[in-house]
Amino acid sequence: MNNTRSSLTTGRLMLATVLFAGAAWFTPLRLAQASEAPIQINFGVVPQQSASKLARLWTPVLNYLGEQTGYHFLFRTAADIPTFEHRLALGEYGMAYMNPYHYTVFHRAPGYRAFAREKDQRIKGIVVVRKDSPYHSLRELKGQTLAFPAPAAFAASILIRAHLKNAGIPITAQYVSSHDSVYLSVAKGLYPAGGGVARTFKNMSPATSDQLRILWVTQSYTPHAIAAHPSVSNDVVAHVQQAMLAMHTDPRGKALLKAINFKGIVAAEDADWNDVRALGIELLDGPGKK
Repeated sequence: MNNTRSSLTTGRLMLATVLFAGAAWFTPLRLAQASEAPIQINFGVVPQQSASKLARLWTPVLNYLGEQTGYHFLFRTAADIPTFEHRLALGEYGMAYMNPYHYTVFHRAPGYRAFAREKDQRIKGIVVVRKDSPYHSLRELKGQTLAFPAPAAFAASILIRAHLKNAGIPITAQYVSSHDSVYLSVAKGLYPAGGGVARTFKNMSPATSDQLRILWVTQSYTPHAIAAHPSVSNDVVAHVQQAMLAMHTDPRGKALLKAINFKGIVAAEDADWNDVRALGIELLDGPGKK
């Protein structure tokens, strides 16, 4: 009997020792994992619209991606497109949604690499006028001052101004900082016409867009790039890309994409923007140039 009790006691002590040793090894590991800060990504969005509107549209998308990846996305933009360009040049965004021309520039330096773009979409510039405007062709705008978001806004400025120049239609360009500002200023009659793109025009409040009509549309090109700074690892980029590509298969993700007027997101590679490079545009160069 005593031998039996002694054996039971010894067995319990051994089991307790094993459990304690296991807990001593396992608990710190779990605590360490729990205390590890998630990877943080500053996600920049080109300021085609007001910061408040972009935040309202994009923050739910970034929160969703955070849930799918475990990363912490921080919505970032800028007061205007030139400031956004400056921040891209300095590499302040870990990932960014940028226009096609910006991508060709900031791929060279500091080395942003595209990994995604909008599905089934080509970007086109549009020229808008008031619905009651007497203008019905671009040639009628000869000698007028037109509103544009910024010099390097690709479809909303570069493509339109290039076409007007090649067509021998001289105009004066006035830069008003965003697509929204273009639409508002034309609606108010401050300018007879202005440049934008279909997606931002659709995102505009009906109170403004219903006062406008599209006068002219440019040729189409590869749309905006979603690109990563070289400091972001390939594994992280692949994980984010996978989450983005799967959004349209989930009802909630699909609804979030619809809110930003995306049909879906597809994988992208650098060569996708060779059509933009073929235009030979050189407006921006070098990190830090504003």
